[in-house]
Amino acid sequence: MTFRSAYLKLTAIYVLIVMVISIAFSVVLYQILTKELDRGLIRQGEALRTFPPSEFAPFSVTAFEKTRLDQLKESNNHLKINLIYFDLLIFFVSAGLSYFLARRTLKPIEEMVDIQNRFTVDASHELRTPLTAMKTEIEVGLRDKKFNISDAKKLFESNLEEVGKLETLSNELLALAKYQDMDKLPFEKVNLREVVNEASGKVGSLAKNKEIKFDLELTDVETSANKQSLIELVGILLENAIKYSSKNSKILLTTEIRDNHAYIKVQDWGIGIKASDVPFIFDRFYRADISRSKEVVEGYGLGLSIAKKIVGKHHGKIEVESKLEQGSTFTVTLPIL
Repeated sequence: MTFRSAYLKLTAIYVLIVMVISIAFSVVLYQILTKELDRGLIRQGEALRTFPPSEFAPFSVTAFEKTRLDQLKESNNHLKINLIYFDLLIFFVSAGLSYFLARRTLKPIEEMVDIQNRFTVDASHELRTPLTAMKTEIEVGLRDKKFNISDAKKLFESNLEEVGKLETLSNELLALAKYQDMDKLPFEKVNLREVVNEASGKVGSLAKNKEIKFDLELTDVETSANKQSLIELVGILLENAIKYSSKNSKILLTTEIRDNHAYIKVQDWGIGIKASDVPFIFDRFYRADISRSKEVVEGYGLGLSIAKKIVGKHHGKIEVESKLEQGSTFTVTLPIL
């Protein structure tokens, strides 16, 4: 069922409910008003019977009764027609409003379904890539009549790399799902200096391989937060900076407190991000053009999505400033709770 048909079905249900109420109200109103009209004319007839015919009242009671019945019938017909017009007006107005409300009601669901569909397609594509590589290598090896132990070792090493990629992807998907479904993280008193030190230690080997140094300008900032998720957040930003920085460069990490907010900054002097890509870098599976694709570095475009989820759980915000060939600065702002 498409959402257009769902809009129409929900609209029909809304209109049906409104029209049932409207018609029921009109029937009740018609019955009440006709009885009141009839009661009023009956009282006029009773009052007329108390007076004998005269030159001031030349009509007989019988003639008045006929006139009364004709007037009652005409009034009832006019009332019926007016109520029908009123119900038709309600029908057209309710149809328009119902369609608007149906779209507004189903729009979030439609957006969530679209996101889920895109997520499924993207995840399937990312899973298929290493699986296809493994399958191809194994098939080539099986067809090779000269396949020996040395070739088998190379095949296993290559497959192990692909398994590592699958493990990375599955871990990132699990992390994204965790922060997506978790309503609230358990908070504790956290020192951001400790968070940055632990996060930088976890990615230290990656920085060492590229001979990248961390320049730390840390202030003792304490806030109420989830320590492990903040360590994961800073680790993601550092790993991202390392990937897109050149060898023998540096990454600046800063913590500070200002205007009752805590700030964490991660600045690199790497390849930067195109302005047209900046609005989308926090989308799941989004990777910028070839300058930042897997042809240059490994990755699935999930890290920054996870980072944004973590920041959202802390009621903060994450921003980026970047220029091509000049580097990027990611700034995380957290309220002091």
